[in-house]
Amino acid sequence: MVYARLILLRLFKAAIVLMMIIIFNFVLIQLAPGDPAAIMAGEAGAADEAFIAQLREQFGLDQPLYVQLWKYLSGILTLDFGYSYRQQMPVLDLILERLPATLLLTGTAFVLSLVLGIIAGSMAAMRARKPSGSLIMALALLFYATPLFWVALMAVVLFSVYLDWLPAYGMFTVGANLEGLALAVDVAKHLILPATTLGLFFMAIYTRMTRTSMLEAAQQDYVKTARAKGLSPGVIQRRHILRNALLPIITLAGLQAGQMVGGAILTETVFAWPGIGRLMHEALVQRDYNLLLGIFFFSAALVIVFNIITDLVYRLADPRIKEASA
Repeated sequence: MVYARLILLRLFKAAIVLMMIIIFNFVLIQLAPGDPAAIMAGEAGAADEAFIAQLREQFGLDQPLYVQLWKYLSGILTLDFGYSYRQQMPVLDLILERLPATLLLTGTAFVLSLVLGIIAGSMAAMRARKPSGSLIMALALLFYATPLFWVALMAVVLFSVYLDWLPAYGMFTVGANLEGLALAVDVAKHLILPATTLGLFFMAIYTRMTRTSMLEAAQQDYVKTARAKGLSPGVIQRRHILRNALLPIITLAGLQAGQMVGGAILTETVFAWPGIGRLMHEALVQRDYNLLLGIFFFSAALVIVFNIITDLVYRLADPRIKEASA
């Protein structure tokens, strides 16, 4: 009952926040330079004023801002995100077509970075005064400071061009017509480079956070009591230090899970991964405002959903947190 009330409260707050984000994005997009009608007319080879006016009327761009906003909000309530005049498809269909690829990429990168980051951070904390611990932290700092696009390009050059171990671009081999297990293996091969590239930066953050949290938890009284009871170092590390050190990492991971969706734009562009990040880049270049707004909506919704899940997981991990703290 407590969790049901908590979820309802979070959903109510999320609806308000999402509505504010929708309005802000709509106004911001309208203030951006560039006229979609003029761009379409120019590409069609008919840039006269009459044709531009016809296009503006066709797509409702000649109406006042508040009228366009009201129509857009009314459409969202019925899951109508408008029509992409560049792709000649409904916005919702385009996003749902690309969303699974982005979720596969970001989900794999998130799990990879979180698991490896916690393992590396734990090893660095247990070897805090040894050269191996310093080496782990030096590598984490290197991955944190290295630009993502450089890592992506170097990964393509090394593993695709020079060694020819992994495919460089796309989500699957075009024209192979693979099915079943063969298709899954092919997608997994294409996923390795972009997922690893995207996950390296976040893995470095989790490594540093885990090490700091574990060293701080190791100084607490309950750890000293566990040592006084004669518990083995491994049990103390797992049950008393790591378990309590994970609480701030859960919060950080929940916040960055949503950021990964937005951060995938560069990765998807470099590796030609057919997700919404690459779709967002194409819509921005083409001034496809309806498509941009739809992508912004889904990105914001995913961030809010991840935050709600994180809030629930945090309460499960730490029963001391009460509903009154919500």
